[in-house]
This record gives sequence, C-alpha cells and structure tokens, in this order.
Amino acid sequence: MSPTPADRPLGVALIGYAFMGRAHSQAWRTVGAAFDVAEIARRVIVGRDEEAVAEAARRLDWDEHATDWREVITREDIDIVDIAAPGFLHAEIAIAALEAGKHVLCEKPLANDTAEAEAMVAAASAATTRGQIAALGFTYRRVPALALARQFVESGKLGTIRQAKAAYLQDWLVDEDAGMSWRLRKETAGSGALGDIGSHAIDQIQHLTGQRATAVRGRLATVVPRRPGPDGPEDVTVDDAAWATLELDGGALASVEVSRMAAGAKNRLTIELFGSKGALRFDLESPNELWFLDATRPVAEQGFTRVLVTEPEHPYLEAWWPQGHVLGWENAFSNQARDLLVAIRERDDSPGAAASFSPDFADGLALQRVLEAVIASDAADGATVTV
Repeated sequence: MSPTPADRPLGVALIGYAFMGRAHSQAWRTVGAAFDVAEIARRVIVGRDEEAVAEAARRLDWDEHATDWREVITREDIDIVDIAAPGFLHAEIAIAALEAGKHVLCEKPLANDTAEAEAMVAAASAATTRGQIAALGFTYRRVPALALARQFVESGKLGTIRQAKAAYLQDWLVDEDAGMSWRLRKETAGSGALGDIGSHAIDQIQHLTGQRATAVRGRLATVVPRRPGPDGPEDVTVDDAAWATLELDGGALASVEVSRMAAGAKNRLTIELFGSKGALRFDLESPNELWFLDATRPVAEQGFTRVLVTEPEHPYLEAWWPQGHVLGWENAFSNQARDLLVAIRERDDSPGAAASFSPDFADGLALQRVLEAVIASDAADGATVTV
C-alpha cells in the first residue's frame, strides 16, 4: 500500500447506519474539531435499504450513500473502511477491504466464531506488512477514566492485581413482548449478551490487568425463549444473560456477569480491581468518575477517593473542555478515531514500518476464544475449559 495521499483528505467509508453507524458518524464529524489529526472526508455511508441509508446520509452528514459495499471498498478515494454492521458481516467485509488495500476499523466482537476470526487475522497479518492498519473497536478503552485506570495499574499504584470483577447489565429486553432483532438470532449475532456486552467486560478485565484468561467456567441463560417476530413468535437462539469466572495468566481471578434482562440497569458496566496496594472501581453510568483506594495508607485513613477525570493531564482531555466540564458516552468514539488517525500518520512517517493499533484483530481472536470457552463450559454444565 502506498503512503496516504497528501493532496486530499483521508476518505472514510462507513458500513452500517443504525445505532453503531450513528455513533461512528458522530466520531468522524467531531474528531478533527477536537484533535490535531489528518483531515478526513466522510465520503460514503453504506446500507442495504436504499431509502433508509439515503436518509442516514442526509441526517448524519455523509457525502454519498450506497447499497453495495463491494463497490465502495475498491474506490480510489476511500482509505479507511469503518465496519459498524452486524457481526455476521464483519469477516467478509473486513477481509475484502484489507485485500483492497484499505485501513479497517471493525466493531467488536471481531467475528461470530473462531474460524471467521482466524481468517480475519490472517488477512490483517498480510495487510500489516503492507502498512495497513486493522483496528478493532473496543471503544471503552478510550473512555478517559478507564484509560486512566490502565495508567494506574501500569504505574504500580495497585501493586499485584489479585482479583477483578466486571458486570455489564442492561434492561432493554426485560419486557417479554419486546420484538425479535438480529441480536437475538445466533446466525446473525453469534451469541447474545455474552458476545454483545460480555466481550466488553472481558476485554476490560484483560486490558486493565494486563493478564489473559487461561481457563474459564461459565453459564448461559435464555430467560425469554420466544419473542414476537415479523411473521409471528420466534425462538430466541442466543443467551439473555451469562456468568463466568476467569483464571488469568498473571495469577489473578476474575468474575464476569452480563445481562440484558437487569431491570433498572440502562448501560451499567461496572469494573472493580483489587491489588496488593490498592483498588479501583468504575461505573459507565458515571463515566467521568474513577474511584481509587490507596491501601498503603494507615487503615484508619483508608477510603475510596473520587477522581473526576476532566483534567487536561488526564487521557484525551487536553483536546476537550475545561476542568469539570464532563464528557459523554459518544466522546470515546472520537478518541478512538483520533488514535486510528494517529496510527496512520505514524505509519506514513515511517515507511516500511509495521503499522500498529491496539486492540487489533489478533486481540479480537484471543477474546473470541475466551467467549467460545464460556459457551463450551456452559455446554459441559459449568466445567472448567482451557482457553
């Protein structure tokens, strides 16, 4: 792949226009206003429904719309292919885009199964040697408070991590009459709550601790087995909730709980880390706050301290608002777009060097193996399964 053209903006094509398409569109609209990055052009948004994607292009401020992603990814004015389509489409689109010489940003989870993920990693490996970037969109790594939590762990503030806990709870399926969607069908979603939000929880545990899961025990539950479909009731073929314990290669133990049936939990990703010198906790429903306990202080003086993560010294905050002016959920997507554009610039500044972005497709494959180990454990009545 030749260096990015210097005489025009980087052309972006977005595949998908629904929930994630809207979030990614917001990121591409705002990244240049917040950060000193290369100029981009929002060239085309792609979807299967002509009328709906045309309206999305107008509302989300894209230059064009299209219904055939295969034609779009070969265009010379497209440099970045952003995949925000359902999971069953990830592998085909990503592999084709990489083979067409484009940088790729793919939403999580990487694929619907390990075989697809392995094929994507092979394509990414070949593309990386050509200077392309294959980026995986675990966007919560770019929430400033969670990026700060990672810095705390890396600097040794928590000492040796002994235990971790992550729970991601939502309630959008509590109503038993809530209708079917692609997220409730195994053939399109791969898995349910486990892959959708459990992938975030497990990624955060592994990313924050710096440790990988080596063995898991898991259970899955489909609480409402049938839901209204367009042609009558349909079987739900994925899980509504999942539980797992993870053994990590650094010696820590972790627990994971995820559910889309938790009444009152709107988007509650809570993370707790416990180490020999301290502890951290975070709740995505209060995304600007990180709570830290310094266990090296006398016991009588110990207690969790709230860190309001809005200072310019905090990750990404130099680009946003004055101290105390909080950020929202969508800002992490802009931070992610920033990191991708920086990675592309660094690749252009060092011709011949392998391009890098974290997490990448190999990280996605590793996480896919953890997800499938949880599924295998459930099938074996909760037995321990090696990753």
